[in-house]
Amino acid sequence: MTSYQFQIEWSNLSMATWDIQPKPAELAENRLVEAILDGTFPINSNLPPERELAESLGVTRPTLREALQRLSRDGWIEIHHGRATRVKDYWCEGNLLILTAIAQHQDKVPSDFVTNLLQIRLLLAPAYTRMAMQNSLNEVIHLLESLQNIEDTAEEFTRRDLDLHKQLTIFSKNPIFTLILNGFGDPYNKMGNLYFSNPESRAHSRSFYKKLLSAVLSNDFYKVEEVTRQVMQDSIQLMQKAIISIGVSKGA
Repeated sequence: MTSYQFQIEWSNLSMATWDIQPKPAELAENRLVEAILDGTFPINSNLPPERELAESLGVTRPTLREALQRLSRDGWIEIHHGRATRVKDYWCEGNLLILTAIAQHQDKVPSDFVTNLLQIRLLLAPAYTRMAMQNSLNEVIHLLESLQNIEDTAEEFTRRDLDLHKQLTIFSKNPIFTLILNGFGDPYNKMGNLYFSNPESRAHSRSFYKKLLSAVLSNDFYKVEEVTRQVMQDSIQLMQKAIISIGVSKGA
């Protein structure tokens, strides 16, 4: 067997190995998260008894216990032996695991959740962009130069814009930025396709890439932060317009 044939065989084996269906406990966990988010099991309420809950989910009690342990570990519920299981106030008692899970269930969360995410990016992006420039100047220049002639489609802008922010967090040399951003990959793609479906948004980002490259080439740390902050602020307003337009079109 040649090296190339081995690579093909290994690739096929890997694909077969990793094409794994979710376990019953994972499915039960996901359904419970959705039920908590949509208010079926409100914050600070008690979950039904184990037998009743297992029957409603169509799983065995051991499978349910595994799912509940996962939810307890991630901060969704509070388990006390001999007492009812409480749904935590995840907005006040939650953590990054909760935030990542919420981001993957956008259809179950408040309408302002997307805006809240973008406000966090507004606070973080100027910092990790400046740090990336300070710690990885040549890499940042090369990255921004590659963005100057993007294909004018929503899909391409979504992909390249997410990659820009991810690479900037990596170049900042602070992995916490990257871990935070990685938690929002799926919702970012959904938001991005909506956001960049508007030609105005694509033009706005294209202008941002040019201005940011100019500031980086000038070695102007203040300008880098200023440009990034302003564009992140503008993107919130553009996203709100996109969300409103979707709501109007659905109601038409």
